[in-house]
Amino acid sequence: MEKNRLEAFSDGVIAVIITIMVLELKVPHGADLAALAPLWPVFLSYVLSFVFIGIYWNNHHHMLKLIESVSGAVLWANLHLLFWLSLVPFTTGWMGENHFDRGPAILYGFNLLLCAMAYTILQTTLIRHEGPDCALARAVSRDLKGKVSMALYVIGIAAAWAFAPAAGMFFFVVVALIWLVPDRRIERVIKR
Repeated sequence: MEKNRLEAFSDGVIAVIITIMVLELKVPHGADLAALAPLWPVFLSYVLSFVFIGIYWNNHHHMLKLIESVSGAVLWANLHLLFWLSLVPFTTGWMGENHFDRGPAILYGFNLLLCAMAYTILQTTLIRHEGPDCALARAVSRDLKGKVSMALYVIGIAAAWAFAPAAGMFFFVVVALIWLVPDRRIERVIKR
């Protein structure tokens, strides 16, 4: 199977996810800047989630550049990733509306962890489909960056639960910073 439909469908779903998130930013009724103050938690959660969705879109694009075709298993693995990404607007909205309270922050971290796991499953499924010597397998190698990210999500969830939501958010932001630059491992292989 060709990969074009998978790419187009994924891009469309991710665009809808971002659109849904921005719709959670409600316009205040006041005309002065003070009317924006109550929106800061919603806006901050939106910015963080926008960055995460952008990271997934960017790395998904780079990953698919390295493959030739897809299989039914790849399509299902991709849908699995899109499912967890599609819940990000909900967990983002709940966290922002509740000012980063413990329960919403933990659920947000859990959602991010499940997105990361689904991305890893998709990556593994693509490598299985393309073969162990494929360009993607060479690019990601042991995928230390992905494993460290999942560990940081788990630490963040535990920190939000045991200490404070801000402690958990710190670890989630660290993961975003790790991935903010497109995956250079993949870019090096693409250039070859």
